[in-house]
Amino acid sequence: MRVFVPFDASEPKTRLDPILTTDERAAFARSMLTDVLTAIERGGGDPTVVATGPIDVQVPVTIDERPLEDAVNDRIADTTVPTAVVMSDLPLVTPETIDRLFSVESDVVLAPGRGGGTNALVTRHPDFRVDYHDASIRDHRAIAAEIGVDLVEMDSYRLGTDVDEPADLAEVLLHGEGRALAWLREHGFELAVGDGRVGVER
Repeated sequence: MRVFVPFDASEPKTRLDPILTTDERAAFARSMLTDVLTAIERGGGDPTVVATGPIDVQVPVTIDERPLEDAVNDRIADTTVPTAVVMSDLPLVTPETIDRLFSVESDVVLAPGRGGGTNALVTRHPDFRVDYHDASIRDHRAIAAEIGVDLVEMDSYRLGTDVDEPADLAEVLLHGEGRALAWLREHGFELAVGDGRVGVER
C-alpha cells in the first residue's frame, strides 16, 4: 500500500520548547519519523515523506510547502489504489499495528488520536478528502458520511499516541521500542514518578 507521511522540516514540535532546544526538537522529530517509516516498511507499506523542506531519509521525499490539507488531498485525490496517511510523530507504532491498519476492509479507515486528531487513515474511495483543522476526527466522520462511504474507526493505543507536549514523552519512555526511545535515553531523559503520576525529568 502506498503511504504518505507528512513531516514539518522547518519548525517541528514547537510545543516541546520547554524541554528541548530548537536543534533537539529537530533531531527528536527525525527520530520519531524514522520509527514511523521503519514500522510502515516492515508492515507492508511503501512510504513517501511529504516534507516542508529537505530531509535526509532512506525513502522518497516530496517537498511541499503548502498547508497540510492541500498537500495530502492532492495525493489522495481520485485514488485508484488504497492509500494511507500516517503522521510522523507516532513513535509507539509497530509493524503489527501498521499491518492491522492496512488489513481493515472499508472504504475509509480512521485511527483517532488523543484530543480529537486523526493520526492515521486509509482511503479506498476517490472522493474522500481530509480536513486537519480543529477536531479532525469529527470532520473526517462527517466527510465520510457526506459522500456515503463505509467507515471503520480503528481503536489503537499505539496509533492514538502522538507526541506534542513534554508530558507525552513519558509514553515513549514507557512503551517505546525504537529510535525515539533511544534518543531520549541518550539525552538524559528518564521517568519521574510522584504523587501517583508519571512524568519525565532530565
